[in-house]
Formats: sequence, C-alpha cells, structure tokens
Amino acid sequence: MPLKTRHGPEPVRRPVHVRSGDTVVVISGKDRGKRGKVLRVLPKVNRVVVEGVNVSKKHVRPNQKVLQGGIIDQESAVDASNVMLVCRSCHEPARTGITTLEDGRRVRRCKRCGETLDR
Repeated sequence: MPLKTRHGPEPVRRPVHVRSGDTVVVISGKDRGKRGKVLRVLPKVNRVVVEGVNVSKKHVRPNQKVLQGGIIDQESAVDASNVMLVCRSCHEPARTGITTLEDGRRVRRCKRCGETLDR
C-alpha cells in the first residue's frame, strides 16, 4: 500500500503507452477525432499534451520574456486514456503491445498490423 501524503494517497505510477513525438488520435471528449503530435508526457499524473488538442486561452502580461502581452492559445494536458496511438505503417489508431526482439530490446508493436512502432 502506498504511503499517504499530505494531499491524499500517492498516485500509482503506470507507464504511459505513448511517448513524445508520437502521433495520436483523441478518442473521447470535446476534441474527439482530432489528430496531433504528443508534445509532452506527464507520467506522474497519467496525462499528455497533444498539439492542437484541448486548447485554452491564456491571458499574458507583458514582461521581459513576452514583450507584447495579450491572449495566447495554449494546449492543456489530456488524460492518456483518452488518446490512441496512430500506427506509422497502417495509419490507423491501434492498440499496442510489447515485443522483445532478438537483441533483447523491448519495443512497442501495432496490434492491428503487427508492425514495430519503435525505431
């Protein structure tokens, strides 16, 4: 049983099925059906930031980093369970499995076409 922290129990860390740079499709929520590239993976909270998905407006004040203030569009994180990896070879959203190669590397593979997803 995980130790209880100040803000409740520590979340159980599970490996996220997508990595930075992967192309994913959103399978539920207001942006359902949109495709985009994974910009960041947040494994501690099981969330991912996808390009062009879950865009929110942020009001920015001018400072040394941002010379001109205003309203900018910013992608927010979505739960990793709401995205599905798009296979590079069959170009379809697919579930993934783990396969061990002859040289001992563990790689992801598409369960739809069987092709290896990692390089």
